[in-house]
Amino acid sequence: MNLDADDENADARVCVRTVWISDLHLGTPGCQAEALLQFLKGVRCETLYLVGDIIDGWQLRRSWYWPQAHNDVVQKVLRQARKGVRVVFVPGNHDEFARRYTGHSFGGVEVLPEAVHTTADGRRLWITHGDHFDGVIQCAKWLAYVGDWAYEFTLKVNRHLNSLRARIGLPYWSLSRYLKQKVKRAVSYVSDFESAVAREARARGVDGVVCGHIHHAEIRDIDGLLYCNDGDWVESLTALVEHADGRLQILDWSAHARRPLGQPVAVAEPVETGTTAPEGAAVGVFKPL
Repeated sequence: MNLDADDENADARVCVRTVWISDLHLGTPGCQAEALLQFLKGVRCETLYLVGDIIDGWQLRRSWYWPQAHNDVVQKVLRQARKGVRVVFVPGNHDEFARRYTGHSFGGVEVLPEAVHTTADGRRLWITHGDHFDGVIQCAKWLAYVGDWAYEFTLKVNRHLNSLRARIGLPYWSLSRYLKQKVKRAVSYVSDFESAVAREARARGVDGVVCGHIHHAEIRDIDGLLYCNDGDWVESLTALVEHADGRLQILDWSAHARRPLGQPVAVAEPVETGTTAPEGAAVGVFKPL
């Protein structure tokens, strides 16, 4: 990887081999673009995978929303590509318009329908956004649009709720995440999705899979196959990373999203792959030195 001495990422406090991020939903008010930009400036990697739903075409078709912070994120990714980072974009359902350009490269960003990544310790990981394993999208896309509208409404309510919580000194609380954890049908949906993705990965003869789509970061073993989901940058603010020795870790940026970039950070010890973090706990959080 060729990084110039004056590159703004040269002082990154976290150096890893590979980063996977997805579900940024640029173009929506819910996108945490400022925190994402801070993350991209604070992490140095050799390969960056953009695992779908990077730009929210569904939302942009309804109404245009594109503040400067969203443009800054795009420019930062393109700058990383120019500086020698391999950037691979695997489109998702919200940016499905990009699927017509698979096989092409734009500004150094490779657009692929899917990919296979080999870790430093020799494991082969299939990379897909995961929407093809969502029965709602495949069988009733109109219902997916309704669900997307309901999710945006929930996020809007959540922003107002947390504005009030902040005024009285209470921490951030996610209404959407609470509903996902409490509604039995939502819990079943996540489980069914994970099992379907794992079955397809096993049929492809790989060691594991990295996906996004369901906004639920996790690393766990599913019947002997490694399942990894990198989460999202709407609520969770998580990424999946590979260290130099091939270890995989979910990094949770949410606890430090408002910390100045110049403040030193260290990375917690990676969890063993094949384990699941307790509900509400961050996996491999950035910790102040």
